[in-house]
Amino acid sequence: MDFQTEGNSIVYKNADGAVLAHVDFSEVMSGVYDIFHTEVDASLQGQGIAGKLVARAVSEIERRDGKLLKDASCSYAAAWLKRHAEKGVSQ
Repeated sequence: MDFQTEGNSIVYKNADGAVLAHVDFSEVMSGVYDIFHTEVDASLQGQGIAGKLVARAVSEIERRDGKLLKDASCSYAAAWLKRHAEKGVSQ
């Protein structure tokens, strides 16, 4: 799968360039990020795409020397972060 970083989003596009999945995050205060939306097209659901998107968002935030909010606005991302507690989160 080919995921791309576009600004504050990680996206997956099909061969025609249509976005089939994405995760969005924003810097809510200096160096602290919130993952606020994850969406996967029905044709890709159940394949672990959302988890891969969130993992890539976390990596991108870390690459920017950022921290994550403890409770992400996106319910999927919040659950993913709890399951992967080794990832750095801000209080």
